[in-house]
Amino acid sequence: MNKIKIGIIAIIAVVAIITTAFTFPNEAKVAVNSIQSATELIGAGATFPYPLYSKMFDEYNKTTGVKVNYQSIGSGGGIKQLTSKTVDFGASDAFLSEEQLKAAPAAIVHVPTCLGAVVLTYNLPGNPKLKLTPDVIAGIFLGTITKWNDAKIKAANPTIALPDLAVFVVHRSDGSGTTFCFTDYLCKVSPDWNTKVGKKTSVDWPAGLGAKGNEGVSGMVKQTPGAIGYVELIYAVQNKMQYGSVKNKSGNFVDASIKSVTSAANVTIPADARVSLTNTDAADGYPISSFTWILLYKDQSYDGRAMDKAKAATKLVWWMTHEGQKFAEPLNYAPLPTAAQKVAEANLKSINLGGKPLL
Repeated sequence: MNKIKIGIIAIIAVVAIITTAFTFPNEAKVAVNSIQSATELIGAGATFPYPLYSKMFDEYNKTTGVKVNYQSIGSGGGIKQLTSKTVDFGASDAFLSEEQLKAAPAAIVHVPTCLGAVVLTYNLPGNPKLKLTPDVIAGIFLGTITKWNDAKIKAANPTIALPDLAVFVVHRSDGSGTTFCFTDYLCKVSPDWNTKVGKKTSVDWPAGLGAKGNEGVSGMVKQTPGAIGYVELIYAVQNKMQYGSVKNKSGNFVDASIKSVTSAANVTIPADARVSLTNTDAADGYPISSFTWILLYKDQSYDGRAMDKAKAATKLVWWMTHEGQKFAEPLNYAPLPTAAQKVAEANLKSINLGGKPLL
């Protein structure tokens, strides 16, 4: 077949697709969806695991040819995009509440992908390593501790020369699973916080200024003397910022690390994977730890969704929870414990398209 004939056939194929789009719009949508499904998936949500997801998606593209366009817009945004059905998957550091699940247009599956830690990072002269107690952390974010040389901070750090410097609180301005994890912890350790503020992906902050994303919070802290904020561990590490060790329920001051976060996850994982790890009972566990989840519709038969598109999304997340786990630890995320991985497998195997399994 010569080049001219090949060109004519290609033109006819394009014209056929365009004609179908005008004559049979629903069928055309399915056809285009099918063509794109093998090459590109769209996700949105949590900034907490973004460094890891970015690495995972790059490696997945190299091995499969599937491109993943992930928008790091915060867990609240990811949940909204999923419920609006504008993405193939959402990502959240906060599991959906019963109210959110009931309000969703269809059943949603939670798939844990890794664990991370929320750390308190700060900008102080001399870059000291601070010990932070639950009452100090709550006091700072409630706005009742306003100076770095406060007696409560001194009591936990007697050998450090604390400056007479105002505390500048930085918190997230967007809906965030990182915020949910942090406020979930504060609710467990501070009755005042629990009654006055509560836990959500977005709360009415008693003190401080907001910044968008882990990136925004870490950037503002780094630029502001006396600032303190909460970010995912990797953002403090990447920006070479000091962060404090936190006193856990057992009375031990613990640094966030792969080991201490994994220890915090030594709990029973429910079948739906919706579990809080904060304020762990583990003696060596870091108390502000959390899973992060990929969110998918259990039945993928919506909006004319093609079978191969649904399979592509499900296979991607399966890879993330298996082969992709090797990328977690180098980026300061804890890989899934065996128990959590088994729950992830069961939830992924439950995903279907009109009753037809995808794995």
